[in-house]
Amino acid sequence: MNHNETDIGMREAKAGKCVSIGKLKLENPFVLAPLAGITDAPMRRICRQMGASLTYSEMVSAKGMYYGDRKTEKLLALYDDEGPTACQIFGSEPEVIAFAAEKLEQYGHALLDINMGCPMPKVVRNGDGSALLKDPVRIERIVAAAVAHTTKPVTAKIRIGYGAGENNAVETAKAIEAGGGAAVAVHGRTRAQLYTGKADWDAIAAVKQAVKIPVIGNGDVTDVSSARAMMEQTGCDLVMIGRGALGNPWLFRDLSRDWQGLPPVPLPSLQEIREMLLRHLDDLTGWKGDYTAVREMRKICGWYIRGIPGSAAFRRRVNQITDVDELRRIIEGL
Repeated sequence: MNHNETDIGMREAKAGKCVSIGKLKLENPFVLAPLAGITDAPMRRICRQMGASLTYSEMVSAKGMYYGDRKTEKLLALYDDEGPTACQIFGSEPEVIAFAAEKLEQYGHALLDINMGCPMPKVVRNGDGSALLKDPVRIERIVAAAVAHTTKPVTAKIRIGYGAGENNAVETAKAIEAGGGAAVAVHGRTRAQLYTGKADWDAIAAVKQAVKIPVIGNGDVTDVSSARAMMEQTGCDLVMIGRGALGNPWLFRDLSRDWQGLPPVPLPSLQEIREMLLRHLDDLTGWKGDYTAVREMRKICGWYIRGIPGSAAFRRRVNQITDVDELRRIIEGL
């Protein structure tokens, strides 16, 4: 496919589709994926202000909500200005999901998403996350339970199958639709793949052909050209970006500009990266306190400075720091 053909595809997509999930209308079709331990309020707000039309919380345990866990309550907190946010919960018991859905009515999340794709053993062995892919009947019951106990649109995020080479994404997506789901996000990998190999965009396209609800494509989108290619190849209504946004919130600026037909802008300068790192540090400090912020910024700094000359030495210095003021000075000297 040449560049002009892709441009035509994007124009047709913009002309022919309303970017919305249920009653929630979005500015563009580019959303930040839920990432455990990463998509906290500071990360969400930065990506939103860069152009993401929707962001997702970290995974929240429905059972934790049921038992009033304090750490779970913190995951539910939102900034006043972070824009539309989906709360992603996980669990496998319809009655517990129903309780969580009802409790979330008091929070300001724009929609409720149910995780059915997390591949991590500690989640899967309890029957949650991608373990649900083996039981579409239960999936329908879980979605229906949530829909019956909330006024928010209910969505779900799946993988294309459980075991290596398996693909029951269409069956799973139909179960979500039958349960009253307002949209389905499809990560084009199996549980067995974890985050390796190539995402199967054809499997996402098959889901789009099989259901009437919006389909959110996820997997291997790292820049404007790959986002365009996913929309063209799969016909998906929205594109979800996860690892491609780590250290690069400017990706949402680029995607939003491209969607509006605006010309591209230069890659972020070292000064912009430095300012964003300082902003991220300040937000994290305000949200989680100095101790936690400094330790979380170690990995965050690594994401932002990938590919910059001297980045390895910078990472080594940052990884030894325990004082927030010292970290700020080192970032300022980047």
